[in-house]
Amino acid sequence: MTALIVAHIIIIIAVGSVVFHFWSPWWWTEVASNWGNMDSTILLTFWITGFVFVAILLFVAYCVWKFRYDKNRRADYEPENKKLEFHLTWVTAIGVAALLAPGLIVWNKYVTVPEDALKVEVLAYQWGWKYRLPGEDGILGKTSIKYISDENPFGLIPEDENSKDDLLVDSDELHLELGQSVKFELRSIDVLHNFYVPQFRGKMDMVPGIITFYWLTPTRTGDFEVLCAEYCGSGHYAMRGRVIVDETKEYNDWIAQQITFEKFLVENSKEKTIKLVKN
Repeated sequence: MTALIVAHIIIIIAVGSVVFHFWSPWWWTEVASNWGNMDSTILLTFWITGFVFVAILLFVAYCVWKFRYDKNRRADYEPENKKLEFHLTWVTAIGVAALLAPGLIVWNKYVTVPEDALKVEVLAYQWGWKYRLPGEDGILGKTSIKYISDENPFGLIPEDENSKDDLLVDSDELHLELGQSVKFELRSIDVLHNFYVPQFRGKMDMVPGIITFYWLTPTRTGDFEVLCAEYCGSGHYAMRGRVIVDETKEYNDWIAQQITFEKFLVENSKEKTIKLVKN
């Protein structure tokens, strides 16, 4: 009788897990980029692992009932079963391939950047965000860690002609143009960070000394939260920002308000001169 009760409990757990999955109030946010196929990949993973999970529970319930204690029953010693092992091997191999193949396809697309993608540099630090966009020449200037300072937070090389018209966004708010593909070039100046916008389905670790990247195309306008998805210290919880996807006119208006690196250097030079005069 005990075995029957345990078997029924296991079956209830299996059915309850499936029901909770479909009725769960916790689900992902509405997608706002071209990476909706990531949701499809996750759903495929849920279906495969969910099927295996339920199948194993039902098998356990069957075994609990079928092989319950009976003082008149004698167990058979069977240390190996080549036929069973063969079937388990190929079934497992198909399951693993079904789990990995879609992810590899999506990953390949994720790191294959279109030629017309706009390069946007994301600079992470404890505990905030800064951004850099190319100027009229469409090229981001070169950087070097030896140039990083309070006066040059991005570490841009002043002698590089391509850096002079770069637009510096000394804020945690970034604007993107609707439908314009963007390549995020990710840098960290201190510890590990991770640039994550849930609605974009995009995230990537930011490793000091290395430029990592990924790309996306915003598919709807909106105001989206930027999160750091890698624990980076005591202020990690507050390391948030915003990405605002605009129509073309609003985006161009925002671009016109940004300061170039060349103008940034001039203004810093004036401030230093004023301070020296006052002192």
